[in-house]
Amino acid sequence: MPHVYLALGSNIEPRERYLRRAVDLLKQVGAIEKLAPLYETSPYGIAQQPYFLNSALLLKTVQEPLALLRTLKELELRLGRRHRQRWGPREIDLDIIFYDQLILLSDELIIPHPDYRNRRFVLQPLVDMAPSFVAPDAGEPLKSLLAQCPDQTQLRMYKKDWMPNESENGSIALHCH
Repeated sequence: MPHVYLALGSNIEPRERYLRRAVDLLKQVGAIEKLAPLYETSPYGIAQQPYFLNSALLLKTVQEPLALLRTLKELELRLGRRHRQRWGPREIDLDIIFYDQLILLSDELIIPHPDYRNRRFVLQPLVDMAPSFVAPDAGEPLKSLLAQCPDQTQLRMYKKDWMPNESENGSIALHCH
């Protein structure tokens, strides 16, 4: 089964509840193998909006990339996401960053995520889970990409263990420390 790295974010209250509900719903999509800590981060793109909570997780799923994208968009809508301006406030944001070592360029989806290398709030949670994972488009481990990241925005550790470590249908959420 493919391993998929997803980035999660929310900056509309209740931020943490949106993220917890997203993780719970993602358990129906596959097995969550790792879950990164929560970070509080300043907004990206449009500065005049609330701070974000960001994290990432490693999901093992049978869904193909485009089907997974559609599932994530459906989950966002179920969780109450309303579409506003690009890079504006959002209840929940679920992005595919990596899908195994796949490189995909389509009208609907680009994998790896096109801007992950320039976003510290994406790279740091990924490094917390898999510092030695080699990005398929960069040929370098994530920890090296984080060290080279042009985004020097400081992240504040918000919560290390923010989801219960539970087993459900054989899936175990492993927290990274």
